[in-house]
Amino acid sequence: MSDIVNVIGSGSLRREFDLSVVAEDLASVADFDPNKYPAMYIRFSDDAPLVTVYRTGKFIITGADSIEMLYELKDDLLDCLSGRGIVSEGDLEWFEVQNLVCTTVLADDLNLSALAVGLGLEQTEYEPEQFPGLIYRNPDFECVVLIFSTGKAVITGSSNLDDVEVVEDYLKQKLSSLQLK
Repeated sequence: MSDIVNVIGSGSLRREFDLSVVAEDLASVADFDPNKYPAMYIRFSDDAPLVTVYRTGKFIITGADSIEMLYELKDDLLDCLSGRGIVSEGDLEWFEVQNLVCTTVLADDLNLSALAVGLGLEQTEYEPEQFPGLIYRNPDFECVVLIFSTGKAVITGSSNLDDVEVVEDYLKQKLSSLQLK
């Protein structure tokens, strides 16, 4: 079973913002420096995930460690903005999970050179001088998998946890059938 380490979501509000005014209203949680980046950052506490709000009303939440936390942060953002009269109920146009970053253990120690051949050279990239892991892209899956010689893997690129688990199960079965060491 994969462990979620980061959930990224994005959404859009049906309005545009003057970010300097909004940042001033949200001074305790907002940071806006247009000379550094053309968006406002919001953090509800020092260790909280980051919310990035753009002038267009679009926003991105990064750093949530569960899908539930992502949706709670979206609600916190809307409560914060509506509590100050910046947005009103119904201003949320859409919100969705964009990407899950998950970790798992596929096997014990792996020979990544042999694994690249076993998984298919057209679906793998393995250049240990450039990056210590094997990059696996199967066209049947939307995920990208980084596999390390320790047997640990990072699965990213999916917006659905079920898809992540399908990829994980597929790779565990494939590794079992290849019997690599």
